[in-house]
Amino acid sequence: MTVLTTVVFADISGSVALYETLGNERAAAAVAQLTQWISVSIQSHSGRVVKKLGDGVLGVFGDAAGAVAATADMLQAHEQRLARWPYPLRMDIRVGVAAGEIVEVDGDCYGDAVNVAARLCERSGPGEIWATEMAVLLAGAAPAVWFRKLGMMDIRGKAEPAMLYQVEWRQDQEPDSLTMQAGLVSQLSPVDSILGSIQFSWHGLDATFASNEAPVHIGRATHAQLCINDLRVSRLHARIDWRNSGFLLTDLSSFGTWVRFDGSGSHVRLRRDACILHGAGEISLGVSFADPKAPTVAFHVSGSRMHLG
Repeated sequence: MTVLTTVVFADISGSVALYETLGNERAAAAVAQLTQWISVSIQSHSGRVVKKLGDGVLGVFGDAAGAVAATADMLQAHEQRLARWPYPLRMDIRVGVAAGEIVEVDGDCYGDAVNVAARLCERSGPGEIWATEMAVLLAGAAPAVWFRKLGMMDIRGKAEPAMLYQVEWRQDQEPDSLTMQAGLVSQLSPVDSILGSIQFSWHGLDATFASNEAPVHIGRATHAQLCINDLRVSRLHARIDWRNSGFLLTDLSSFGTWVRFDGSGSHVRLRRDACILHGAGEISLGVSFADPKAPTVAFHVSGSRMHLG
């Protein structure tokens, strides 16, 4: 009989900046305290902590629904804790979830699901939970969460792209803009009553995507919807989602993404972070706008109800 285990890998986003701000000793103490809190959270939801890895924690669960519920509860609780933390100490948590067979040796565990969960954790943004389709289907009607389809994406070390999902855990999310859970997750698409479009321009080529075509991936990979053939661009460098009637850009890269809006003298730097795209502007991939030869993509948003001011 095949026994499937759900693997959770959670790590801390923002620890590098913390070391720069607080120094090694104080930052190490803060990171250790948070990884211990993550471990206790996993154990309190009937998971087993396999090991701690620097600023990360590897845990396993007997069922996918329990794993998804545990990670959602953990991020909800951490969001409340962050509100009470001074700014220099704030660190986000990101999570990868994968289901499959594992091999346990001397208290440690190995297998494809372990590797994939770690890779998804690397690719997810702060406060995000990324999961494989197998984990989502096994989770079924996990309480108080929704699943958003991210699309087919490359996973480092895997020969073929895989369908991935984001677990939406925030209570203020609009359920009608998200993919429903359970067995229907593969058949349904995100729905939003407000339609919009985003146009990209790159070296004289224009590409326009409607909101119902999101997510849109930008990168060097040939299957990315917006393929940018430049070695400084990651294979899947960034993702554009349609969320709450606006386009959200999330950096997925190794070296970062820069955004500047028309009429603004400054830019926004993203490193596994996200920002809302509005109006028109430019996106620099892999290097900042200071490099005159930076791979830069122009964008123009239409039909969004996202107003900033």
